[in-house]
Amino acid sequence: MQALPLRLSPGDDLRETLAAALAQHGAQAAFVVQGIGSLSAVELRYAGVDTPASLRGDFEILTLAGSLSLDGAHLHASVSDAQGRVLGGHIARGCIVRTTAEVLLMLLPDHRFTREHDAQTGFPELVVRAI
Repeated sequence: MQALPLRLSPGDDLRETLAAALAQHGAQAAFVVQGIGSLSAVELRYAGVDTPASLRGDFEILTLAGSLSLDGAHLHASVSDAQGRVLGGHIARGCIVRTTAEVLLMLLPDHRFTREHDAQTGFPELVVRAI
């Protein structure tokens, strides 16, 4: 494993920036170990719901975790609003960094992650391969 600490800047799309970091470092597999920071726009997809909820305002990232592959990201987060209310779910595109996001990726140079259709779940699921 190779640790890759990142600092994202205001205006960065959280999901797209992490996917770009994976590709930039020539990796095909990584885990997001943790992340903190702030967002001005949040796109959260809740369990069992197809369309993400769009939230605007000042939000703190309390937790961020997931996996990254060249096929895409699978990220979950919990965020709090200015009143301290906490929401969590699946991170969709459009989560925009407000002031900063500090994220720790663990690159897995000996592995390749792909997302392939799983007949049992009906969704593209993680497939792990050693390379």
